[in-house]
Amino acid sequence: MRSVIPVWIVALAGAVAVGIAAGDRYLDWLAVVLAGAVLLAFVIQLALQQRQGLVTRLMASVAGAFAVLAVATVVLFAMHPAVPLIGG
Repeated sequence: MRSVIPVWIVALAGAVAVGIAAGDRYLDWLAVVLAGAVLLAFVIQLALQQRQGLVTRLMASVAGAFAVLAVATVVLFAMHPAVPLIGG
């Protein structure tokens, strides 16, 4: 589980950075943060060279990052209500 938490922390840091810097383009940048979190999860898990539980650790890493960014999306949408979430 120690290898999962760094991905969540990076997703949270990325969400905060997007919230501070991206303004109304936050949806574009949150997708970039999620892509980076997925890549980081793969790098960390493959660097461990431990087969047992690989899929579970990857799933926990990516699902946690997704949850962090979903909450960030809701918060940023509340801050920028004029930005359409779908079809924008």
